[in-house]
Amino acid sequence: MDKAITYIKNRRDTLETYLEDGRCSFSNNLSENAIRPFTVGRKNWLFSESPEGAKASATVYSMVEMAKAHDLNIYKYLNLLLEHRPSNAWSDEQLEKLAPWSSEVRSLCNNN
Repeated sequence: MDKAITYIKNRRDTLETYLEDGRCSFSNNLSENAIRPFTVGRKNWLFSESPEGAKASATVYSMVEMAKAHDLNIYKYLNLLLEHRPSNAWSDEQLEKLAPWSSEVRSLCNNN
């Protein structure tokens, strides 16, 4: 019990961050629920035998979670990305057009 109290006292300023900004949540349940499919399925991704494979897997899961966060149809959004195949050579403006918060993407990939 003493360790828990000491832990909280030593991190009080960090723990009170949610009081400074109403967008911050007191709980991290949303974050934990978002990563749960990834952590539960990690044994299924043992095919990522290289850092590049692991990075590719993380990139895909990031795209899926971003689509979910913006209430997009995941299949439509991934299909759109694969059709356009963005690359490192693209400008920020070009990439912005494929971002899940883009109004064009939201109209094309809505969840209806």
